[in-house]
Amino acid sequence: MDDVKIVGTLDVTQLVFYAFVLFFIALIFYLRREDRREGYPLEDEATGRVETPGGPLSTASPKTFVLPHGQGSVTPDRNRREPVDIAAKRAFGSNGAAFVPTGNPFADRLGPASWAERMHTPDLTAAGAPRIVPLSSTDHVTVAGRDADPVGMSVIGADGKEAGKVADVWVDMSEHHIRYLEVATTGGNVLAPMAMAKVHGRKGVIVIDAIRADQFADVPKPATAGQITLNEEERVVAYFGGGYLYADPRRQEPVL
Repeated sequence: MDDVKIVGTLDVTQLVFYAFVLFFIALIFYLRREDRREGYPLEDEATGRVETPGGPLSTASPKTFVLPHGQGSVTPDRNRREPVDIAAKRAFGSNGAAFVPTGNPFADRLGPASWAERMHTPDLTAAGAPRIVPLSSTDHVTVAGRDADPVGMSVIGADGKEAGKVADVWVDMSEHHIRYLEVATTGGNVLAPMAMAKVHGRKGVIVIDAIRADQFADVPKPATAGQITLNEEERVVAYFGGGYLYADPRRQEPVL
């Protein structure tokens, strides 16, 4: 039995097929617009010239993100292009060559020592309170009895020398684990990521081989005592991450 014709030779089966094709085409355009929100338009690596500006069918409209706990809203501007002046030179004359620092790579935000300009406010818990705080400021979180308490332990850098001693630990109030070690150095107290530390409880030492002992004093410090913002977290982690490449010039050389 033939399908019921709607108009002429157009039946229900054809109508469903056409509807699916139109939906699929619209879906492709929608996904292409959405995936160009971040990282676009592309720029030429050598000249900085915009390569693919896109058009109305490939560029999504601005999206506004509403922040929790009354922090307002943010509308990223994909067309805002900041001038970039990198204190580095290419290892050899090719666009694909690696950059070699000509200044202080930690301060110049080069390579693994670079960071994103995140918000200058603390990360918050679901209740709206600061998420990462010193352990000494809270009375309902403690170090597990079966684990070694890092406070008072010596912190050893990549050069095997002592950078300072742990004065406090900063805990994540949402997940209840240590995020940072507060290390008392000659240049003041600084925060070191717990994820980059290796605790030797029996020896009473903590090894952080990302940077040398003398480089701890220059770690970016939070502007407000007992509080760290998202931007400051980004810079602290970038400093230690960059150390794996820039703490010692020999780390920039091939292994073999």
